[in-house]
Amino acid sequence: MNATTMTNPRSIALPPPDLLVLGAIWGASFLFMRVAAADVPPTVMVEVRLALGALVLLPALWRSRALFPPKLWPKLALIGAVNSAIPFLLFGWAAHSAPAGVSAISNAMVVLFTALVGFAFFGERIGLRRGIAIATGLIGVVVLAGGRTGGGAHVGTAVAAGVAASLMYGIGLHLVRRHLSGLPPAALASASLFASALLVLPPALADWPQHAVAARSWLAVVALGVLCTGFAYVLFYRLVARVGAGRTSTVTYLVPVFGVAWGWLLLGEALTPAMAVAALLILGSVAISQRS
Repeated sequence: MNATTMTNPRSIALPPPDLLVLGAIWGASFLFMRVAAADVPPTVMVEVRLALGALVLLPALWRSRALFPPKLWPKLALIGAVNSAIPFLLFGWAAHSAPAGVSAISNAMVVLFTALVGFAFFGERIGLRRGIAIATGLIGVVVLAGGRTGGGAHVGTAVAAGVAASLMYGIGLHLVRRHLSGLPPAALASASLFASALLVLPPALADWPQHAVAARSWLAVVALGVLCTGFAYVLFYRLVARVGAGRTSTVTYLVPVFGVAWGWLLLGEALTPAMAVAALLILGSVAISQRS
């Protein structure tokens, strides 16, 4: 999931089928990262994901290439690093030590961090309701970080990585709004993914596996790039055009649900009491913050 998906809906309505599909795809991204983490270093995972996602969206960038002069690309690289490369790396690293559901739940903090960053750095108002929502969400993070996986291992560091990734998404959203507004969204996504891929390429080459990697792991990485990044962005922008940004942003509630469900169904990951309580606190706080 990317920070450009976060806006505040005026109401919460029943999701259209395409929105359920989008939530399922983005929820599956945490499953694919978990599968790939067994054999593929995070830098390699992210490099392939960025490159494939950019290639899927390349037709949109090509049509609008006149809007992306060379002088714009350093800015694209910087914002792409904040908005894609660093969060992807953090979630990829967290996948080594935490169930898919843990990272998926952490990702729901993007909405709250977007409001907090706007307040801290851009002079936006939070208000009492959002202040309570942010505090509640942070309590949920503490509960999640203090819990254990089904195997008994603590997941605090993985939760910290997921929360840091969500914070980067929140910062990235404001940077996109203020420095890249007016550009075609799909073309902008492709350009920022390409720029991010170039940044991650050197460490990815240095970390490239010297051992045989299971086909299952490579398929998971390819799915991350083609399905969860490139195709998901195409679906997202079509939804925005069809039902509006407000209703589309309710995918925030669906991603953790699908992330936990895929991990449980396909990887046998347990839904622990701490995960359940944290999910209720975090998603409840998001609902409170988005009420009109």
